[in-house]
Amino acid sequence: MPDLLIELFSEEIPARMQARAADDLRRLMTDGLVEAGLTYAGAAAFSTPRRLTLAVEGLLDECPAVTEERRGPRTDAPEKAIEGFQRSAGVAREDLEIRDDKKGQVYIARITRPGRPAADIVAEVLEQVVRNFPWPKSMRWGAGSLRWVRPLHSVLCILTNSAGEAHVVPLEIDGLRAGDTTEGHRFMGTGRFAVTGYEDYAARLRRDKVMLDPAERARHILQEAENLAFAAGMELVADDGLLAEVAGLVEWPVALMGEIGQEFMELPAEVLQTSMREHQKFFSVRNPKTGRIERFITVANIETADHGATILAGNGKVLAARLSDARFFWLNDLRVARAGMGPWLEQLGSVTFERQLGSQAARIARIRALARDLGPLVGADADQADEAARVAKADLSSEMVYEFPELQGVMGSYYAREAGLPDAVAVACAEHYAPLGPSDAVPVAPVSVAVALADKLDTLTGFWAIDQRPTGSKDPFALRRAALGVIRIVLENGLQLKLDRHVDAQLLRHKIALNARKASEGEIDTLEEILREVAERGVFGAAFRAVIDRIGRGDGAPDTGEGSLLRSIGDLVPDLSTDLLAFLHDRLKVYLRDEGLRHDVIDACLELDGGDDLALIVARARALQEVLTTEDGENLVQGFKRANNILTQAEERDGVEYSYGADVKFAEGPEEKALFAALDAAEGAIAKAVEAEDFTAAMAAMAALRAPIDAFFEAVQVNTDNAVVRRNRLNLLSRIRMICLQAADLSKLEG
Repeated sequence: MPDLLIELFSEEIPARMQARAADDLRRLMTDGLVEAGLTYAGAAAFSTPRRLTLAVEGLLDECPAVTEERRGPRTDAPEKAIEGFQRSAGVAREDLEIRDDKKGQVYIARITRPGRPAADIVAEVLEQVVRNFPWPKSMRWGAGSLRWVRPLHSVLCILTNSAGEAHVVPLEIDGLRAGDTTEGHRFMGTGRFAVTGYEDYAARLRRDKVMLDPAERARHILQEAENLAFAAGMELVADDGLLAEVAGLVEWPVALMGEIGQEFMELPAEVLQTSMREHQKFFSVRNPKTGRIERFITVANIETADHGATILAGNGKVLAARLSDARFFWLNDLRVARAGMGPWLEQLGSVTFERQLGSQAARIARIRALARDLGPLVGADADQADEAARVAKADLSSEMVYEFPELQGVMGSYYAREAGLPDAVAVACAEHYAPLGPSDAVPVAPVSVAVALADKLDTLTGFWAIDQRPTGSKDPFALRRAALGVIRIVLENGLQLKLDRHVDAQLLRHKIALNARKASEGEIDTLEEILREVAERGVFGAAFRAVIDRIGRGDGAPDTGEGSLLRSIGDLVPDLSTDLLAFLHDRLKVYLRDEGLRHDVIDACLELDGGDDLALIVARARALQEVLTTEDGENLVQGFKRANNILTQAEERDGVEYSYGADVKFAEGPEEKALFAALDAAEGAIAKAVEAEDFTAAMAAMAALRAPIDAFFEAVQVNTDNAVVRRNRLNLLSRIRMICLQAADLSKLEG
């Protein structure tokens, strides 16, 4: 069986595209070969800045001959139809078979496709792959029509048989004829050379200073960088993303360590690290004694006689210029921060957050109001939560964040400390964006939690208010991420919050502001002035806040002209609130399923009272799943469903509701009386446990009902001829249903 080696050699491929391109080459080629009938034993793809390589082992010499049957028209079909079938199948009339079919006799053509040499198939598939390669961006060069990410210089394509004989696959693509040669490193290589197979190819490249495997280059860079740092008594700052990128920039990595000038030591570590990573692709080296970033590691693509001294000198000059800019931004920002950040906060009034949702300043005002409400509920001081929300986004106006947007929040924390604000406020500036992803840590400091929740809930309610919700796979405003952030913050901090009242109040704030912006002269009477204030500054007067707070608590608006207008503005709030909570529930289901909870268990706990309390839902779901792992729990569910089905059918048939009046004096047998006694004992215990939110105890008390319910159904006929006894037993089933539904809706469970 031959082995196949392909190399597509070009100008430098962007590092961010290399891994995907190598995988695409492997996938497209192997899929095409298999579809053509060529199977193989294994395939591996590699990339360097100048080449994509594919090695395929154990390829068939040729695709086997294939015989297929094609069903044709009936034998009594028109002659033209039969002749057309003959032409399409490529067979003569006498070669057609006649076969019985359920609708009569039909013609069958047996078509044999002969085997084809592997070289012919490889050439055909590779040409299609190259011409239709899925680069994110590609270019044409010269007078040809071929498109590639950068000009393609050569194509190596050889098949090597078991005897070690290599044969070039006959192929030409847009003037590029396939061959058996390649070249090594751009500067340290010895020119073009021929290869006979993958092993020879990889070894010759290594001699010519090319590490073919990007994973090997990354390991080499990491090891060399760590060794350099360790030798200097330092430690390398881990950066997996930068490591992968740098491994795609070099074919022969050479790690070099340089020093950062003392004049830049005053810069925050995050500024140094970000500036070096984004502009220079340098790794940061930390002094473990001082915690400062004091050195850098650059990765060259060449070995030099002076061991990199000239490279380091040049890189040091460029780095000093970059860090001088960062130092200039830092010193300018410090002056504003130490003066209270007032100019930054004013600038946010002219920065649009979203066209319909107003400015960043208006958004901050809404977040402040919500953070103040949430603060005491999460253990934070309300004034500190308010202050943290006020300055949390001030750094968006700073020069440093303008230059390095990824430092928003981090710089806000530094500036808040320089402004003399409490440490809890400074920490919240950095942490209120978290979590940004499923693996990020959630904020745990109370003030940070209050501002993070307010920020995310304001985002969700705002886009719900303007009907910009996620659809399908589209989520341009990252609302799913915001919802997951709310869920994780609540659950991982063990918070019990009634989200609906806060969602309602924030939705109402959004709807009022939207209506104020839309209102024209004369359309608003008694609230015209205050609504204008809401639209321009995003703030509420004391009386107006009191109305919103009453609505947020569910007390409703006063029966006045203002209250009537508020209600008309907020007509959509209940529906929007319900829909937003349903969205949060959907994200909660995804989160809990990843934890191993059954979807039907989650559904059984969502619809009960407290559906806006995420922690309560999760506590119910975990307790229910735990009890369902026991035999008593599983059998209880079956008993409950049997009781519920009998009761539901009887109520539909009789047109009445059996929901009260079960009396033990009508019980006829010991099993029926025992069930009354068991329900009496369990009802109080379950209610007490549910009230204490001890759902494990509540579920255990429910599971204890399994035996008396089973015994009841084995011994008793519910739909007896005695009308009084039947009614009493149906009311008893209703009691079972009501008791079991206290902790979870067991009717939602499957099975």
